[in-house]
Amino acid sequence: MDQLKARSPRILVIGDLMIDHYLWGKCERISPEAPVQVLDVGREENLMGGAGNVINNLLSLGAKVGICSVIGDDEGAKFIDGRLDEKGVEKVALIKDSRRKTTKKSRIIAQHQQIVRVDKENKEDISLTAQQTILQAVTASIAGYDLLLLSDYKKGVLTASLTRELIMIATGKNIPVFVDPKGSDYSKYSGATLITPNKKEAATATNIEIDSDASLKAAGEKLKNELDLTYAFITLSEEGMAIFDAKMTKIPTVAKEVFDVTGAGDTVLAALGFAYANGLDIYRAAHFANEAAAVVVGKIGSATVTLDEIAAYHDSITHKKSHQKILSQPALEQQLVLLDKNIVFTNGCFDILHAGHVKYLEEARSFGDLLVVGLNSDASVKRLKGQSRPINSQEDRAAVLAGLEAVNFVVIFDEDTPYQLIQKVKPDILVKGGDYEGKEVVGSDIAKETRLVQFVEGKSTTKIIQRAQLS
Repeated sequence: MDQLKARSPRILVIGDLMIDHYLWGKCERISPEAPVQVLDVGREENLMGGAGNVINNLLSLGAKVGICSVIGDDEGAKFIDGRLDEKGVEKVALIKDSRRKTTKKSRIIAQHQQIVRVDKENKEDISLTAQQTILQAVTASIAGYDLLLLSDYKKGVLTASLTRELIMIATGKNIPVFVDPKGSDYSKYSGATLITPNKKEAATATNIEIDSDASLKAAGEKLKNELDLTYAFITLSEEGMAIFDAKMTKIPTVAKEVFDVTGAGDTVLAALGFAYANGLDIYRAAHFANEAAAVVVGKIGSATVTLDEIAAYHDSITHKKSHQKILSQPALEQQLVLLDKNIVFTNGCFDILHAGHVKYLEEARSFGDLLVVGLNSDASVKRLKGQSRPINSQEDRAAVLAGLEAVNFVVIFDEDTPYQLIQKVKPDILVKGGDYEGKEVVGSDIAKETRLVQFVEGKSTTKIIQRAQLS
């Protein structure tokens, strides 16, 4: 998270600006005129929606934002124009067209439940003159941005020809292009870096019914290959997300409570773009976006999210129960690739856990963000220490280690040394005991740094066993 707070990337948003209008109230009676509920309005508000909600999320995360769009020349347009000024958004090309109506979506909400939505909008393509104005503005300014986000609500701004030209301009300058797509024909998005349809949208665009991992993989690969994307990305609602690179990687959902999914797609696009423009790889960016979406769906309406909210949410879900910390090697690899953390690794038999172990592990954990403990299997311990060891089984030893606050993950390995495991973990810091002073530490050629921690004098498993045998 510190990396994301250190820099404010410049991101250009192009798409359909609109107004999200909310009427909040209570429904406590039925109308005498018709069998419908009567809403007693307690509060009314207007927010920027569509591409405007993408902008809101980018700003709340700390990005600097530019906008290209076409709106009407009406009261709605005045609201959007003024709100962009208030937020300090650069109007690269904000075109007012008197022949168009500024899109407004009115949502009626009673007792925190959306009960109806009323839309006022135009869906016709913007004029050729407006398209040309946007292209000229983008050509002149794109070099000053780190990323281009296309927020397509199919309200006419991102026409087929304009979208293709925008992608060509940006990629020609090596600027990534992220797209939230709409419609059934995605050909206009060809050559983009990434698109983010939901499962229903992806099924429609590919003509593949997505009802299994196999069909999901087929749809994602079809999008990626046929559209010549660097990545495809499909959101899966309560099932999480799927990324398609050289392979399919699924990220499970992390949402605790879902109150309203309004604008969740905008948050995913904004968070992905913000993290990627800040230097995170696509997997860490996806993990960040997943947590951002989890925060937003716990709010009502088109909500935004801040870095502090995501950090707090991350902390709340990473304090795992002890049994959740014990992972297989493949599961550990998947967890670590998604976490933007400095990883500390140590290993050992940890046969009878004692105070010396606890101090050692606490000091190891202090060197980074999370501590992974490689635990020798029962067979491995016997080869190293003889047939009388271990005293405790690998399952029991893992459970005790996982119960320590300092330990984030425990993984069992069967080899005599943890070298193969270290190759998979790729730790930032490798920790061993002080008795390795002057010796070669297995895995030190892989880790960025190796540190030695002195053992507590007089504390060892061997001495505990000897005392037990004498008593």
